[in-house]
Amino acid sequence: MITRVRRRGSQVGGLLRYLWGPGKAEEHVNPHLVAAWDGAGSLTDLEPKVTASGRRDLRALTALLEQPVHSSYRPPTKFVWHGQHAARAFGQPGDEIPRSPEDRHRSVSDTTWASMAVQMLTEVGVATAANDPGLRWIAMRHADDHVHIVATLVREDGRTDWLRNDYPRCVKATYEIARRYNLHRRVPPADRTAHRRPHPAEVTKARRAGRSQTPRDELRRRVRTAVAAAGSQEEFFDRLRKAGILVRLRHSSTDPRQITGYAVALPEARTADGNPVYFSGGRLAPDMTLPKLRLRWCTPTPLPTAPPVSRTERIATMRQAAKVVASAADDIRRDAHAAPRRAQAAAVAAADLVTSLAATVEGDHRGPLHRAAETFDRAARDLYGRVQKHTGRSQQVRAMSRLVALMGRIAGDDDALAVLALVMDLARFADTLKQLRSAQQRLHQAEAARAAGDVLRLVAGGRQPAVTLPLTPTSTPAPTVGGGRRTARGR
Repeated sequence: MITRVRRRGSQVGGLLRYLWGPGKAEEHVNPHLVAAWDGAGSLTDLEPKVTASGRRDLRALTALLEQPVHSSYRPPTKFVWHGQHAARAFGQPGDEIPRSPEDRHRSVSDTTWASMAVQMLTEVGVATAANDPGLRWIAMRHADDHVHIVATLVREDGRTDWLRNDYPRCVKATYEIARRYNLHRRVPPADRTAHRRPHPAEVTKARRAGRSQTPRDELRRRVRTAVAAAGSQEEFFDRLRKAGILVRLRHSSTDPRQITGYAVALPEARTADGNPVYFSGGRLAPDMTLPKLRLRWCTPTPLPTAPPVSRTERIATMRQAAKVVASAADDIRRDAHAAPRRAQAAAVAAADLVTSLAATVEGDHRGPLHRAAETFDRAARDLYGRVQKHTGRSQQVRAMSRLVALMGRIAGDDDALAVLALVMDLARFADTLKQLRSAQQRLHQAEAARAAGDVLRLVAGGRQPAVTLPLTPTSTPAPTVGGGRRTARGR
């Protein structure tokens, strides 16, 4: 079950005509009211009547909803609130959403839909008691699996209710309703850890150029690899430049010697005028701003000026990293409840280690380790892009990440065995991280940790090669392409 809040509008009549109309693909069947605000009267009297021409007469219902707006002083321009309460997840326009056999939305009666809608609207603040001159709203149903809710944001006493933070409150209320009514396929609450997605224009341009990733996604991956291998901002910027990335620094207006931010660009990604397209760290991911990166970097541990190249040193580094990872997992299992910040710092450092290992083993060939690193990174992120201060254990894990990045490409059977042992310990760490996220009720991240552990176990078991061929250019996934157009069903 999920609730979607649409953009606010100013045309009540137009929205009602669409809801009681046939729909864009004749998908609206038997549209009718299931609930309305207290004091609205009988739903039978409120229901739009069918005229002699076969159309619905929506003027009376529109006038009732707009009456507080027209009688108030200086009402808002966008006063129409539109929500959609569904018993299954929404997809992108045109997507076919598979339905599980245990879905029971077809058996949900109008009375149950009305009860669920009223409970959700009460939590959000749209529905109020009859003695409270609140908002006017209706809930209508024209499909088996969802209801639409329309409200006007001017109270009957003339005051405007802006319904601030309405979407987070809808998400929380919907999850509780799904649990209370034992509806299947519940969607867990948002974990607030996602990075910014590419703009549709970026996706379209990448597809025209035959790229498998947008410049924003490619830069995010490369910058994260440099972050995992660096111990200071100077080393970070140096690694970016050596990787062929254009770097532009932002200096303080009061002290030109102080660096306050950075932006990066790919040399081949340019505008029509030939200028590079720069992205700041915050536009790549919430935790990639320079102040947050400084929190992640501790005082750099002295490292050799040249990376170790002998096989013995490589094997020793891998074994030492495996021991540190196992100890970090033990720490999380032992005292994550008492010290969640230390557990979070260790998880982020472990994500850096997976990123460095993927770059060392697979190089630019984005194989299973790279995919595991991206999934592991999602599981390790903190809420709202927060970054916890480093701890002694996270310093050890990050030092291993830097050593792995400095020791060069893996070659030889003995090196490969040591790598596979480290990968297996990282898989066990992912299992521990899954348990932590499940206990924190951050279910999206728990699923990401489970997926990362599965991929790492496949690599450690030899069922997937650690190095694969370069990925062929493919179209960008459906959620970011298509221009938002809706595909008619059954056509």
